[in-house]
Amino acid sequence: MTRAPLPPFVVAIDDSDHLDDVVDAMALRAFASGRQPWARTRILTRALPDAPLRATGGRVVRYATTPGRTTWLAAGHGWTLHVSRWHRGNVVVTVTAATEALARHVLDEATRGAEAPPEPEAEAVTMGFWHAGPHGPIRRSRTVATEPWPHVRRNYASRPAAALDELAGLRPDHLPGRLILLHGPPGTGKTSALRALAHAWRDWCQCECILDPDHLLADPTYLMDAAIGHDDDPGTEWRLLILEDCDELIRVDAKAGAGQALARLLNLTDGLLGQGLKTMVCITTNEELDKLHPAIVRPGRCLAEIEVGRLSGAEAAAWLGTASPAVGGNGATLAELYALRDHRSKVEHREDAKVVGLYL
Repeated sequence: MTRAPLPPFVVAIDDSDHLDDVVDAMALRAFASGRQPWARTRILTRALPDAPLRATGGRVVRYATTPGRTTWLAAGHGWTLHVSRWHRGNVVVTVTAATEALARHVLDEATRGAEAPPEPEAEAVTMGFWHAGPHGPIRRSRTVATEPWPHVRRNYASRPAAALDELAGLRPDHLPGRLILLHGPPGTGKTSALRALAHAWRDWCQCECILDPDHLLADPTYLMDAAIGHDDDPGTEWRLLILEDCDELIRVDAKAGAGQALARLLNLTDGLLGQGLKTMVCITTNEELDKLHPAIVRPGRCLAEIEVGRLSGAEAAAWLGTASPAVGGNGATLAELYALRDHRSKVEHREDAKVVGLYL
């Protein structure tokens, strides 16, 4: 059977386009015509400034520098290499080729040794940060400073600290659930606890922070990409998706307000989708437990449900090392304790209230 010919590849250029836009368009020509039907892209977030980003046998056919970036096009036998080096540091490398194996080979050769290793930081953990881009979900890898859980345990009241002891000590062969719920007032240290958890699980679980949870759960493609990962993601056995401040998603009225988002979340943790993946989800919220959707907190679903609250007056005094008149009977949040210890106060200015009325 004869294949129908592909439509012609047409690009319109006007005076609003720049030289690098022309290079971008030319990079699509062989792929659009079908001569090089395989394409692969890699994003380098720590690209070395002198990395050549070339492949053996290739010849640069276009090169353009604009105020925002430098881009070039190299062609070899059966392949095309498109490099876009943004002046803020990121580099996007795309290869189109006649075969999938050739595309992989050229991409690997062009990017080999092109990235600087993560900066050495004591107790640092590499985490992924996801957001929805104009052409699909985007992942950025960053090293995040962490401290081992025993070093930060004193930042938490006795009951949540005991629960976090158990959570930090879990291993992948004993996970009675897939959903972790941390709830409590702002400033109580929920994010700090997650960093300590990422350190405790660093040898078997890759932590992925979702910057736009509403987009994640509204887009099945985004959800699957984040839950499964990419070919070049770290090879840990498990993944933990972190969704911070998801108050609107998991309130008791979430079904009406968030559509299918809640259903997709629950399916990821213990539905058919979750059974085929080694993926956990951690949600943080400032809401009280009785305001959360009952489907979230039902028995058997949560791996952990921990209320991270204020330290008591006695615990706060012990944390400060001295009794402080600023710590009352209600205790203090972790953020308040750091402010007291460092003698910080917010910069504040308010205009005097203006009295408006009738003169009688």
